[in-house]
Amino acid sequence: MTTLVPFDEALARYAPVLGIETHIELGTASKMFCGCPTEFGGAPNTHVCPVCLGMPGSLPVVNEKAIEYAIRIGLALNCSIADWCRFARKNYFYPDMPKDFQISQYDEPICFDGYLDVEVEGETYRIGIERAHLEEDTGKSTHVGGATGRIHGASHSLVDYNRAGIPLIEIVTKPIEATGEMAPLVARAYATELRELVRALGASDVRMEEGSMRCDVNVSLMPKDASEWGTRTETKNVNSLRSVERSVRHEIERQAAVLDAGQAVLQETRHFHENTGTTSPGRSKSDAQDYRYFPEPDLVPVAPARAWVEEIRAALPELPAARRVRVKAAWSLSDEELRDVINAGALDLIEETITAGASPAAARKWWMNELSRTATAQGVELSALPVTAGQVARIQALVDAGELNDKLARKVFEGVLAGEGTPDEVVAARGLKVVSDEGELVAIVDKVIADNADAAQKVRDGKVAAAGALVGAVMKASRGQADAARAREIILERLGQS
Repeated sequence: MTTLVPFDEALARYAPVLGIETHIELGTASKMFCGCPTEFGGAPNTHVCPVCLGMPGSLPVVNEKAIEYAIRIGLALNCSIADWCRFARKNYFYPDMPKDFQISQYDEPICFDGYLDVEVEGETYRIGIERAHLEEDTGKSTHVGGATGRIHGASHSLVDYNRAGIPLIEIVTKPIEATGEMAPLVARAYATELRELVRALGASDVRMEEGSMRCDVNVSLMPKDASEWGTRTETKNVNSLRSVERSVRHEIERQAAVLDAGQAVLQETRHFHENTGTTSPGRSKSDAQDYRYFPEPDLVPVAPARAWVEEIRAALPELPAARRVRVKAAWSLSDEELRDVINAGALDLIEETITAGASPAAARKWWMNELSRTATAQGVELSALPVTAGQVARIQALVDAGELNDKLARKVFEGVLAGEGTPDEVVAARGLKVVSDEGELVAIVDKVIADNADAAQKVRDGKVAAAGALVGAVMKASRGQADAARAREIILERLGQS
């Protein structure tokens, strides 16, 4: 095993150059060239037909919605949209390729020459987009009997073609230079921003854990005094944002060790191992000519009408970068607070709660504190909790109306999360409203004063701070349902300090 060079040492001698190829499954109802369903899951080989299985005589037909989604993504990435493009056959053998070729786009992609800006530690990096092209996904091989789940050491392999033919857009960056020690973070930031962008467009669910977004991460190193890039490796199918960052860091440390030893970095694909954060060799990397591309004879060219492209452009939603600027100002957030909201997956939830009537501060308080703790304790995403933005807004409305305090509101959340009903139903069933009857509150205060003569005397003697202990006793006696501010006023009145 190669001894790695520490990251800082590697960056002192070598400059990294990155490239990221991202495959995103588009959220169409049917596959790219046939009518088979695209939903995730299902018994193996049940979402298939003669077209996506590549049976003799079957003919593909282009999915118009996939074309629309591709254009939508290309426009959001500041790309030019081709007036005319066509599909090609990419020829290679692999068991999960039912036709032994993939219908893709080669020299005539539908989107090209764009960019995406990302921010890392206060600095903006512009990531150039070389191209975004359409193609069909492959099936999925499962290697059985080995220790690693890979083909090496397996006793046999199973192939599920349900995924074969699902529409993909492949987004290819231009070489990413001049990132230095920030290279791993820039790669992660790009993948993060791209995922948020596509999700905002409604073009894909971009669930990396389900494979609907996968990154191939290219890394090469060149000596600081060199003018030519080094030989690149391509770490395939990296399926988490954290792993994108870790794969870049590992390849920098590994390639530096190879170069320091006077050896050559091999142009190859590599596998990323989540458990160790390392990569291992896959196969030698093919060049374009090895795939023997030629125009797909069974499909006509695609020529999007300019009017249609402009119609799609006009319908683009607010994009994540613009939304962050708006939200930060509207909610009076610091950079750190905005980052925490985004990292918690709470942005949509907070905005929906505000739309339902809560203030920005109140909406953020409940989602980022009470509900975030619950989600963490249960090991689920915030959005998976059984509470809606409307219910959060309703609980806050009850607080604003003086019918609940924060302590009681937490109990209402507890009941809603336990499936006991709406906020109002939980309040009624648990008897959680604030004690608002003046006579009832006065009676509780008088009993607390009688039971706590020493503290009461201190207040009579002018030590007003001692009223805090009496307020606490009132809250305990009322099971947290008293209005604490009004209870304090009554205590001071009764003890001659009003």
